Amino acid sequence: MTSNSSSKKQAQDPPESSEPTLKSLRTKMTKSDEKKKLKDIEISVPLVYGNIAFWLGKKASEYQSHKWAVYVRGATNEDISVVIKKVVFQLHSSFNNPTRVIEEPPFEVSESGWGEFEIAITLHFHSDVCDKPLSLYHHLKLYPEDESGPLTMKKPVVVEHYDEIVFPDPSESFLARVQNHPALTFPRLPSGYNLPAPMQVDDNGKKKRGDTKDHSLGQWFTSFSEADELLQLAAARQQVQAHIAKLRRQISLLEGQNQTIKTGSDP
Repeated sequence: MTSNSSSKKQAQDPPESSEPTLKSLRTKMTKSDEKKKLKDIEISVPLVYGNIAFWLGKKASEYQSHKWAVYVRGATNEDISVVIKKVVFQLHSSFNNPTRVIEEPPFEVSESGWGEFEIAITLHFHSDVCDKPLSLYHHLKLYPEDESGPLTMKKPVVVEHYDEIVFPDPSESFLARVQNHPALTFPRLPSGYNLPAPMQVDDNGKKKRGDTKDHSLGQWFTSFSEADELLQLAAARQQVQAHIAKLRRQISLLEGQNQTIKTGSDP
């Protein structure tokens, strides 16, 4: 926020965890137009939304302590403007022009301030994708979870969330336009079904702008992938198994002590 208050943080809502959530959501969208829809087919758009915040260090003041960016990006940092037409970010009312409309990628807003608050993020899709917008909500996070430690300029606070936007029964024009796009996930088409040839992207500059692989903040982006999730699940399973083995050893030790006490107490 930018309002003049002595508090460093807004205390209306509890802060979200700084840990990313892998595949936490799978949002299904619908399209009212029934013309030329492909039944029993789904197109999935994996995306990430969140924020990165940098503490200003010696340049920080009571009302300007951080620079931050809130954004929506492809989960693999590919261009998602083939699906998303524009993104509307609703900032706190204390900001100048709190409603920010971003009509081309990268879909992000950069600002500075001192307070944490909830940001409404509304996705608007191309007409052949979906005629209804989708609203997401993100709590801007500026401070690390461990607030007892010193602030640092070396590593920003990063809070990101993964979502899969699913479009069931897509239109033929939508599927033909975006088939083989690396940012989207497609099912196997029914046997014998042929789509028109993919449309060519003439504006290579626009396509490159939508690709966040070379984004200036890219080094801080969370990597969301099937492989990462499998590794995390395997590590969690190992921790659970180790904890179970430890509990079994403790139970065996207690049982042995009880048996010794019982034997010693027998006449």
